[in-house]
Amino acid sequence: MIETPYLLFLGDAPDQLSAKVAQGIKDWRPENAVGQYRMEGCKADVGLKDMSFEEAKAAGAKTVVIGVANRGGYISKQWRAVLVQAIEAGFDLASGLHNLLRDEGELLAAAQVHGCTLHDVRVPTDAYPIATGVKRTGKRVLAVGTDCSAGKMYTALALDAAMRERGMKSTFRATGQTGILITGSGVPLDAVIADFMAGSVEYLTPDNEDDHWDVIEGQGSIFHVSYSGVTLALIHGGQPDALILCHEPTRKHMRGLPDYAVPSIESVRDITLQLAKVANPACKVVGVSINTQHLGEAEATAYCEEVEARLGLPTVDPFRHGAERLADALEAL
Repeated sequence: MIETPYLLFLGDAPDQLSAKVAQGIKDWRPENAVGQYRMEGCKADVGLKDMSFEEAKAAGAKTVVIGVANRGGYISKQWRAVLVQAIEAGFDLASGLHNLLRDEGELLAAAQVHGCTLHDVRVPTDAYPIATGVKRTGKRVLAVGTDCSAGKMYTALALDAAMRERGMKSTFRATGQTGILITGSGVPLDAVIADFMAGSVEYLTPDNEDDHWDVIEGQGSIFHVSYSGVTLALIHGGQPDALILCHEPTRKHMRGLPDYAVPSIESVRDITLQLAKVANPACKVVGVSINTQHLGEAEATAYCEEVEARLGLPTVDPFRHGAERLADALEAL
């Protein structure tokens, strides 16, 4: 178990989007976040008090969580020196990066000397099967996006909360580092060997009661050439009965790919649904989630209304306005 509360390590994150792990924990488990630690040059801020390790220890923090999701998931030399200081101050470390804490000799040695624990959450802990495609009981909804970091996890968490609030049977199924750190369990899908990815999603969403919904956290985008494989594993392994389309309207290009334009919501709707019907011919697109964090209130409302009129689907920012209308769409299936 990772001990709470956390001090969220933002390092020298180059932009706000890079700190999505810390932002997710702060937004969904604020009781677990006592402050943030930022290095010189950090361009991110999740709105928590900046603390030194001494201040965080005095405030009760027990674990320093690496709250940055950089491209490639690596620990820089600059980070390493600061993280050693965290261990020396008596903190455990938790990370969802591909670059494992346990593989960093300096961190491992410091943890052994000071009796601290290193938690790598992006490590598969079960022997996952190869997908069979056998139809499972229960229902499943998957968030799919026009791009990475477009709001798929926030959509799934908000939808799960709205469904449980009205008495529907619902379980959020985490498939990435932030979701796992928020909920404490899940499958680190992009760290699973390729042949077993779809099988791990089947494992994560087993047979259930007929009226129970698994709300599956989406990853990547079927249009993102770097990460489309993990998206397809979710689509086929999840066998979703329903899809929710997620979009962030201010992007100039795909994240990390300046030569690739963001696809239209209609393109994602059509291609993803076609792929989903391979595993579940009854799958339907039921709604649209718009990440309006960079829009003003009036602009956000107008954009959602325009998309809804164009696509004929309930369209909301579930974090800003609530996910009730998306829950309505699932309840109607």
